Amino acid sequence: MKKYMKETEWAKLVAERLDTELSGFHVQAGKKLTYANEIIEYDEGSSLYNEMGYETDILIYESTGEKKWKPRVVIETKINSVTTHDAITYSQKASAHKYVHPYLRYGIFIGNRKHYPLPGRLFRHGAHFDFMLSWKGYEPLEYEWIALIEIANEEISASKQLEEMFFNSRNKDRIKYFALHKPLITKSIKNTNE
Repeated sequence: MKKYMKETEWAKLVAERLDTELSGFHVQAGKKLTYANEIIEYDEGSSLYNEMGYETDILIYESTGEKKWKPRVVIETKINSVTTHDAITYSQKASAHKYVHPYLRYGIFIGNRKHYPLPGRLFRHGAHFDFMLSWKGYEPLEYEWIALIEIANEEISASKQLEEMFFNSRNKDRIKYFALHKPLITKSIKNTNE
């Protein structure tokens, strides 16, 4: 692997490898996803609208039929570092995408961080992220790859469950939840030389 890599190159490599690991789902770098529909005018029960989309760094999606698909997880990528501006901007993109796709899960993933942990600015300004992850290099250590796979699978499951909760809430045969709890799960290493 190269010593220096563009974010788009790195995102594509991660997406290609992740695509081989997630059974029943597709992973693609650079796929556009709608974040807003502006209504231009109404015409007796229908509307004319302008659809706007952002290009996602990595999108995990599910095929639902011929030429039909459903987004499940968006992963924004950065390499080396993330600024306060990045954290605010990407968190706002997450909010915009979730407004249109309320079941969508959204995270940020930083590569080539060397020995630095996730920066505190992400915790402070990343309110709309469902997960955050960083790797020491461009290539993952074994535990880093395992963490990515576990998080991706958990987020896909959460997306499906949220979809059922949002869109099946009026069905008399729906699952009748009596509690919802969003725990905070962290992963850390004890030895920083790993």
